[in-house]
Formats: sequence, C-alpha cells, structure tokens
Amino acid sequence: MGSEKALALSPAQRKRTVWRFDGGAGSDEQFIWLLKRGYHVIGKGASNRRAKALARQVSRWDAYGDVWLGEVPPPVDYGRPTRVFIKKRLKDDRYRHSYYVTTLSLPSKGHFIRLYDQRGGAEVEQFRNDKNGLNMTARRKRSFTGQKGYIALTDLAHNLLADLYHQVLIEGPFETYGPKRIVRDLFNTAGKLIFDGESLTRIELQKQKPASEALLACLEKYCSDG
Repeated sequence: MGSEKALALSPAQRKRTVWRFDGGAGSDEQFIWLLKRGYHVIGKGASNRRAKALARQVSRWDAYGDVWLGEVPPPVDYGRPTRVFIKKRLKDDRYRHSYYVTTLSLPSKGHFIRLYDQRGGAEVEQFRNDKNGLNMTARRKRSFTGQKGYIALTDLAHNLLADLYHQVLIEGPFETYGPKRIVRDLFNTAGKLIFDGESLTRIELQKQKPASEALLACLEKYCSDG
C-alpha cells in the first residue's frame, strides 16, 4: 500500500495508528490486510447487500439523532477481535442500511458514530479548534526553536483535551463543549488536588460554579480510569 510506504511506520507505531475510510475502501480484503499489519481500523463496509442482510440480525436498535445503530457479530473472520455496527436511516420513506467495522474499544454505539463522523475535515476542524481553544494565534516565539517547542506543547494539550472529552465528557452534560469552552468554562474552575506521595487521593472544587459538581464527577472518573 502506497500510504504505508510513505509513512514508513514501525510495528509499534502501527499499533497506535487508526485507519478511517468510507465504503469505497471497506472491502474484507482491505480490513484483513490492515489488521494483519497491526493497524486499528474504523471504516464503512463496501457491500450494501451485506448491510441489509446484517440488519436482519440486529436484536436492538438505539436512536442517535436521525439514525439508528445496532451491533452484530462479524460476518467474516477478520483475524483479530472486531466490532460490527449497523446503521439504519430513513430516506425517501425507505430504510437504508450500512455497516461498519472497528477494532477500537468504545464505550457505546454513540461513541462509535461520533468518531466515524469526524473523519471528514478532521485537519481543518483540529486547527480551528486549537486556534480558538488553545489561543494559538495569540502566542508567538521569536526563535525558531522556541516556536517548535510551543507547537509541540500545543499538540500535547490538544491530545489531552481530546482524550478527556472522549473518555468522560461525551454523552454527559459537557458533550457539546469544544476545546474553547473546556478551557474557558471548565478548567477555569478553582480547586485543589490532594496527593499522598505521588498518588492523587482527592479532588476538591469550589462549589460556586453551577457545573462544579458534574465536573468533579468527570474528573474523578477520568483519574480513576487512568
């Protein structure tokens, strides 16, 4: 695969790399090849006929906006543990079906559909969110080395915010918060962390803010899961 040759990723790096693609690339052969190489995948299957057949196996449909999602066993042996989701949507008074394959460990079907829908325009959205939420445009270093360091720290902050959001903020009271609101409205909450040696034992937040109680629950869950 040309993309893999261009990236030249090591086996360890491939284990941390997720391929996202639409149905045009979602053949069984493509999934199996990527999984054999150690990658993770989240992609749409290529066969509409198979999607319709798999939809008949769904025992429970859950509504997410204007679509319904169900889960079924993998239709083929992909060589690694995978989850297969079926999406149903109403179009022109008829139900249309599609199926999706992923190796990612996801808490819910809702996490899956949001993650898959982020594939379009990801780079544009990331840069826009980082500029607004992390105030990139307001900070510049005169030296080239200093600016490189600032960009690296911004990338780290972006990844930490994304991890926090997907781990504990999604499907909760802060689900609609982007990086700007997380930094401005949540991280601006006064409080303190209490440690026993190197172990975090307690988080305390001031209760004046209306969101402090919900935020405390999210932070406690995030720290305990970590």
